[in-house]
Amino acid sequence: MYQNGFTKTRIATSLSLILGVASIPAISAAQEQNQVDADVEVVSVSGIRSSIRESTRLKRDGAGVVDAISAEDIGKFPDTNLAESLQRITGVSIDRENGEGSKVTVRGFGPDFNMVTLNGRTMPGSSLPAGGGVANSRAFDFSNLASDSVKSISVYKTGRANIATGGIGATIDIVTAKPLDNPGFQASVGAKALMDTTNRVGDDVTPELSGLVSWTDEEQVFGISLSANVQERHSSASGAFVNQWRTSEYDGTIPQAASDIQLSNEPELGQLYSMPSDLRYFITDQERERTNAQLTVQFRPIDALTATLDYTHSKQDIFQARAEQSIWMDTYKSNLGFDDETVATPVDYNEDRGDQAPRDLGLALQELNQTNKNDSLGLNLRYEVNDYFTLTFDGHSSTAESTPDAEYGSWVNTGLGSNVVAGQSVDFTDGYPIMRIEFDDCDARRGLNCNGVLDQDDVGTSILDMNYATQKTEIDQFRVMGTYEFEEGSIEFGVESRAMESHSTQSLTRHTMGNWGVENPGELPEGYLTPVDFTSEINDYSSNGALNTGFTGSASQVGAWAAQNYGFDFVADGAFATNRTIEEDVAAAYFQLALKGELGGRPYNVNAGLRFESTDITSTANVALPNAVAWEGNNDFNVRFGDGMQDFSEDASYSHLLPSFDFDIEVVDDVITRFSYSKTISRPTYDQLSAAASSVSGPSGPTTLAGVQLGTASSGNPSLLPLESDNLDLSVEWYISDTSYLSLGYYEKRVNNFAGRQPVVENVYGLRDATAGPRAQAAITALEELGEEITDTNLFAMVAAMENGVDFYSMPAEAFEVEYDVIANSDDPLMDFTVTKFVNNKQAKIDGFEVAAQHFLGDTGFGIQANYTTVNGDVGFDNNGDPSITQFALVGLSDTANLILMYEKDAIQARIAYNWRDKFLYTQAQYINEPGYTEAYSQIDFNVAYQVNESLSVFVEGINITGEDTRTHGRTSVQLWSLSEQEARYALGARYTF
Repeated sequence: MYQNGFTKTRIATSLSLILGVASIPAISAAQEQNQVDADVEVVSVSGIRSSIRESTRLKRDGAGVVDAISAEDIGKFPDTNLAESLQRITGVSIDRENGEGSKVTVRGFGPDFNMVTLNGRTMPGSSLPAGGGVANSRAFDFSNLASDSVKSISVYKTGRANIATGGIGATIDIVTAKPLDNPGFQASVGAKALMDTTNRVGDDVTPELSGLVSWTDEEQVFGISLSANVQERHSSASGAFVNQWRTSEYDGTIPQAASDIQLSNEPELGQLYSMPSDLRYFITDQERERTNAQLTVQFRPIDALTATLDYTHSKQDIFQARAEQSIWMDTYKSNLGFDDETVATPVDYNEDRGDQAPRDLGLALQELNQTNKNDSLGLNLRYEVNDYFTLTFDGHSSTAESTPDAEYGSWVNTGLGSNVVAGQSVDFTDGYPIMRIEFDDCDARRGLNCNGVLDQDDVGTSILDMNYATQKTEIDQFRVMGTYEFEEGSIEFGVESRAMESHSTQSLTRHTMGNWGVENPGELPEGYLTPVDFTSEINDYSSNGALNTGFTGSASQVGAWAAQNYGFDFVADGAFATNRTIEEDVAAAYFQLALKGELGGRPYNVNAGLRFESTDITSTANVALPNAVAWEGNNDFNVRFGDGMQDFSEDASYSHLLPSFDFDIEVVDDVITRFSYSKTISRPTYDQLSAAASSVSGPSGPTTLAGVQLGTASSGNPSLLPLESDNLDLSVEWYISDTSYLSLGYYEKRVNNFAGRQPVVENVYGLRDATAGPRAQAAITALEELGEEITDTNLFAMVAAMENGVDFYSMPAEAFEVEYDVIANSDDPLMDFTVTKFVNNKQAKIDGFEVAAQHFLGDTGFGIQANYTTVNGDVGFDNNGDPSITQFALVGLSDTANLILMYEKDAIQARIAYNWRDKFLYTQAQYINEPGYTEAYSQIDFNVAYQVNESLSVFVEGINITGEDTRTHGRTSVQLWSLSEQEARYALGARYTF
């Protein structure tokens, strides 16, 4: 594709894309492997200002809406990983895990709605949720990758025919370095000393080492490069959370309340109010080791043919030790003081147990132990048939796998308890709730060590849970692409085959140990528990008066002791509750035309394309299949299961035509307007595609009378269609100088096929209905001939009598329900069930504005970049809505902003970056139908580098230097879901280039 004002050259293949708000020319998937848009001569740049100048040129001359950031800039940002680098781009925000960027949201669309590619290749993702839950997400976790192992990242906000599908928010392409792009011998080594100020028990300073070596022969026929990065990080986090908020209409009573309960600021009748189920403090200590490596080999036997073989590897080992201290807020509510919010919450909560025995204080120990691995092996063959026509073959096999790293699985929870709570209260008025208890370890009914101090002698064991979860996703992709160039533009075309398989498992193994300290206080060996003050780790909130005594310890040590003393194996060996495989086979073809010219004497560019994709899905679940419904009484049914586990599969398919169109024109000198339209898709999450119906139960109502009740079940839906989005972008850009511009853009996305849960009447597993088959008809006839009333009871008794050769009058009808049952057989019709399953039944509109500015202040060395993105949606959560009804609402929608101040002069480079994201809804079902909101968050990072000489540079970095915390809440801000206190991280490093 030719761009206005430039002609194609072949003198450079290295990429120089730059930070921030820059739009770049559209890049074909084939050319992403080896060069930036072949129609633009690419110039290698270094330093902030020269990079900004180049990015401004690329933004001005580019087509479509594509933002990018280069390796030069990633290296100079104080960012731990790629996600934290991407958040600087207009409209991009990130989700943080353990204070570190992990997943990306673009224009309000969360991680599952963005596609991540490596050198244009679709990348698999895998991750395990905390607590050992089922892995359902397609999202790629950027915390697996270090920033300095990547050459550049491009964010495609609108669809293009030659770009992989799957991202409604954006397609994010990670580009790696190639040795033939940098002829000769080059090498560099780097080292960082990382200091995480949150660390409690690990090393305060941990290392990060990186290196790169690249070599080509003098003739540039053969090249090889190897890069590697190894990082160790120790960190901690402290905070509080509530497991459940239950919302209902106030009817004048409080469940589980004392008879003489006192209410202050009592809710009005019919007003919504929410009650907490518990409150928990936590301390988490984490160790993370991350290894990245890439090997690339290139061979160019003739100028027209380049072969590239590359292997990319990343591995992340995560260990987490966690301690919790909790109270259950479920009985003897004695005094509640409510706030003035529309949804009332007891901000002053009190329980007085009176003369009841003290109850338990929860003291759980937990461990997370898992490994995340990513491997990608790819081959690219690029052949220039002649000066105008290029063919490219590209294939790769990639895997992403998350597995447990311990025999107990990926997560273990050892429940501990101490029966010392004679009364308890919580003050919710501040951001950090204050937990208080009336301490009593002298109750004779408990036999505790009566010394007025919570110690190990007061503590006993309860329940041991071991969660085993895995996810492995594999992608094999092959593409053949062609580009034909002519004076007025270019034609691109290609075909693709992509096979994806994702396998997820999850099991829970549970053992009973003691009895929450009731019968076995002080049973653990000395030294197993270490006293800790939970509130001492909270610095940003007042914790005056809060319960401050708890324990940390090793969950696996306690688990191993319990296994020996209570007679079980400390191994996760439970049956898989989930054992699911989703297979997707995609066949695609595309055609794209690029033209340039003049309209009314003004230069313009047009890109138009069409992509066709056909997808076949097979969803398989390994489950204990129901094999029959037993009729056991007048209206009593029981679903029977066969022996062992079996595979149950469903197939589905769909196809799409996805057009795209980009147009830009320079309406007056230095002012360019752009218009883009595209249709994009994003595929459902894996749980939504699950084939297995679960919780299958038979009818519970009349069988022959009016008002027949159906059986019930819940299920995913392999026939679920992808989300479809019609995307519109309009923008105007004024280029004041080669490093200064202002831009204003509007975007709109109209999205169909959002998935919601809905009851559907259908059969499951071929189960049949004995109440409507020939035996039931024969029984009805027999009853009529005897003159008996036809009721559920009589009908069942007659069928059972005929089935078992028993006289209908030989015993009371009730006796048939005890001695006999009727099993549905192949002569009976299929039974209908009310299946709650995912269906495509929702649509929404998302739109907003993107404003960006960039300017360097003459020769002072100072520069500024700023951007602001608004995100609006027409479907939000109604906090005053009926809590019994499941709401559909758009999650992740929030405004974002960035402000970056830069300085570059002589040997000094410096940047300070401010990133902000407004409050947003992250789930509409945190607990049943309760919403969860992430509160507004801002963060300040900085980087200062000094170039000692041509080879050596030293730098210091700071991340979240003001120690901002993260907090989520429910229907009102006082309804805490979680609070995690974060602190600053710093790094001191050096890099030497040979």
